[in-house]
Order: sequence, then structure tokens, then C-alpha cells
Amino acid sequence: MKNTSPFLALPLTISLLSAAVASSTATAADESVPAGQRIFTCGHSFHVFTYQQVAEIARLAGITDHQLVGISSIGGSRVIQHWKVPDEKNAAKAALRAGKVDFLTLSPIWLPDEGIENFVKLGLAHQPDLRVTVQEYWLPNDEYVPVYPLQTKKPTDHNATDLAKLRADNARYAKDIEDLVRGINQRAGKNAVVVVPVGLAASALREKIAAGEAPGLKDQWSLFRDPWGHALAPLQMLSSYCHFAVIYRRSPVGLPRPSAFKSLTHMSQADQEKLNHLLQELAWEAVSTHPMTGLTSGTKP
Repeated sequence: MKNTSPFLALPLTISLLSAAVASSTATAADESVPAGQRIFTCGHSFHVFTYQQVAEIARLAGITDHQLVGISSIGGSRVIQHWKVPDEKNAAKAALRAGKVDFLTLSPIWLPDEGIENFVKLGLAHQPDLRVTVQEYWLPNDEYVPVYPLQTKKPTDHNATDLAKLRADNARYAKDIEDLVRGINQRAGKNAVVVVPVGLAASALREKIAAGEAPGLKDQWSLFRDPWGHALAPLQMLSSYCHFAVIYRRSPVGLPRPSAFKSLTHMSQADQEKLNHLLQELAWEAVSTHPMTGLTSGTKP
């Protein structure tokens, strides 16, 4: 895998460059089929669903050699907890040492989290072309309150959330992640770590819901199963489309509906099709315009 991203020296930006996306977006059907990637995932319940979902999206895109190497799932985990799993049980470390991983996908909660750089150093020592994705997820409880223990029982009404404030809070969280990633890449001497801006895409989706422009999604609770923010199928698929776009550097727009849509039994087939297309567009807009995803603005994957 070639490392062509120029973002080591780029300033932080989270603005959506809609005009660039409109001029550059190509549907998945327009692109040649890329080589499959070997994936290992470490994460919590806001992330681990992407492991199987991205594999399904890859199959729908005609990528037959996408490989699931392994997964480490720990509820409410920081990345350092996956790192500290004893070596004899640590499948992530074993796969990295064996050079069997092309992409390691990670999702911290709050920073600092030294586990990210630990995995980067280990992986690069055995696979110089390794890429590590760091998910910027949607904010739990719809707020930026980076404290432990996690406030998983705090009452939150997602329908009452101020979406402008949520976008601003997400930008603060994103800056934490991006400053960390930029520093790791500088110390590594290469852009080994890329960002997956799921929170940015989620904010855009929530604004679409508020405007009545998200087919089949009647309110903000259509995305969540609890106040903390565990994702229902539409938000899960948005995250997985973002990860697919970063890993394969291509637009998911135009791909068929994945099987997760079968859970949306209350939604008409027509609305499911429209929603799938919207999720694909929002994911691609966020990924293709963000300066730290490994894609440059206006660049086809």
C-alpha cells in the first residue's frame, strides 16, 4: 500500500467542502475493483460492528479477497486495554508481529490513550506499509465530557440536543484525536495513522433528520438504542461506510443495501433505498474532504 497522504503538516480543519465533493464523487460502480485488505479490529461497542459490516460492503463492491484477520472486543475500552491483554492471549499483537495485517482499526474513547502509539510502533516494525485507522466517533450523551468513569447512565434526550452545539463539541473532540494522530505520524516519520471522521458524518446525518431530509428516520432516536448513544442500524452503517471509504479510498455511493437494513422492518423498501444512498453520500463527503483520512480533497479513491 502506497502512503501518499500529505497531511503531516496540514492544519486542522473539519469544514465540509461540499463543492469539491460534488465535482469529484464517483459511484462505486465507476471504479475498478481494488485488492482486498487484511483487517484486525480492536474496539468497543461503538466500533466493533464495523468489522463484519465493512467486510460485507467490500463483497458488495466486488472485493472478494477482503480478509478478516481478527477482532479484540472489550466493552467501554480504551485502546491501551487491548494492548495490555497478556501476550499469550493477545491476538492483535500476534497478527501484527506476523505481518498479517494491512489495516488495524482502533477506536479510543477519551484521551490520552498510549495504546494507539504502542500498536503503531509494533505494527510498523513488522509491516512497514501498515495503516492504522483511528475512529472519531459520535459523542456519547451528545456532549463533550471527557471523564472516567464513563457516564453511561446519564439521562439524555437525543431529540432535545442542540445540534449546533453538538457539532462544536464534536470539533473539540476531533481536535484531540487529530493532534494525537499528527504527533504519532511525525514521530513515525510517515502517515501510518489515518482518521475516520464518523462523528462529522453523524452530525451531518442528525442535521438531515432535523430538516426532514433523512428518508425513514423520523427523529434523532432513530439512530440510538439508549441515552449513552449505542448505535442502531442507520448509524452503524454510516460508520461502516466511513471505514470502507478510508480503507479502500473509494466512494461507497451506488452500492446495494447491506443486510443490516433488514432490521428496519418499519421502513418501506423505497425509503431504505433512499436512506442507504444518503448514508453513502454523507460518509463519502466526510471522508473525502477531511485532511487526515489519507485522501486529499477532490481526489478520487
